[in-house]
Amino acid sequence: MSPPHASLHGLLVVDKPGLPADPEPGTSYDLPTSHDVVQRVRRWSGQRRIGHAGTLDPFASGVLVLCLGVATRLAEYYTGHDKVYRAHVRLGTATETYDPLGRVVETCPLPELDEARIRSVLAGFLGPQEQVPPAFSAIRQGGERLYHKARRGETVQVKPRRITVHRLELLELLPPDRLHIRVHCSAGTYVRSLAHDLGRALDSCAHLSYLRREAAGPFQVGQAHTLDTIREAAQAGRLPELLLPLGTGLHLPRLELDPETARRLGQGQRVPIEAAALLDPVRPRRRDRLQGLDLQGRLRGILQVLDVRDDGTLLCKAEKWLVYPGTQATP
Repeated sequence: MSPPHASLHGLLVVDKPGLPADPEPGTSYDLPTSHDVVQRVRRWSGQRRIGHAGTLDPFASGVLVLCLGVATRLAEYYTGHDKVYRAHVRLGTATETYDPLGRVVETCPLPELDEARIRSVLAGFLGPQEQVPPAFSAIRQGGERLYHKARRGETVQVKPRRITVHRLELLELLPPDRLHIRVHCSAGTYVRSLAHDLGRALDSCAHLSYLRREAAGPFQVGQAHTLDTIREAAQAGRLPELLLPLGTGLHLPRLELDPETARRLGQGQRVPIEAAALLDPVRPRRRDRLQGLDLQGRLRGILQVLDVRDDGTLLCKAEKWLVYPGTQATP
């Protein structure tokens, strides 16, 4: 018999636990990975189909978005969003991983923590730029994660990637060696590399000693639930109360589908839809994506606009169709 919550479908925002603030480098901790969090929620919920919308490093805490059941088919639409982090940078020591879990590989003289200079250096990291990710990262190279190569002592050549730092705010100076910052950045940004590069820019060296993701796209840490809360809710039969509905935070225009239109879209057909079916005041263009909702307001799929006819009719096809338990299967 399936566990009581095996049919759960929706988004679960988790407050992943991580390291306490500013631990000593190289200290050993028993920290759950993002995969561990998925496994625990899978066990507590009984829902086997669980994915995530972007991992966090083991030492980092904060927003981790899980997709349960039918929502796993939407995971790709929740990746690629901007992120907001609170980060602590410790100057004077560099580690091999750029974080507090790694071995110290360099010590440097400490710079004077002059606020005006710090703000000037931070301003230099704003905007589009090329960033070199850490050698100890999950990026694949030759079919293997870079951190596997780095742990074997191999020389790793990491290609820079294009990122954008939208905002970099100095929160606090804690002499002689601590900076607290808030970072609003594009997906793919390594705050560990930012901390490492910041140390160099201050004529010293540095590592990231604490990281907390405060937001991932539209999801805020205030919406997140601790693992204890999730476990207790599952045991009490209240886990559905913690889930956000499918489509939450997608920010795509909504289109209402009558049963016949939904049936045809679910069969893979190209279907003309009157512009009057739009629920939002927008004028879609060719190749735009829309959310297709049934008459009960339930998300049925992500549609792509193939053409916009002269009379405003939208020719659409399902890019991703959601099959709920008890409904017809996807063709």
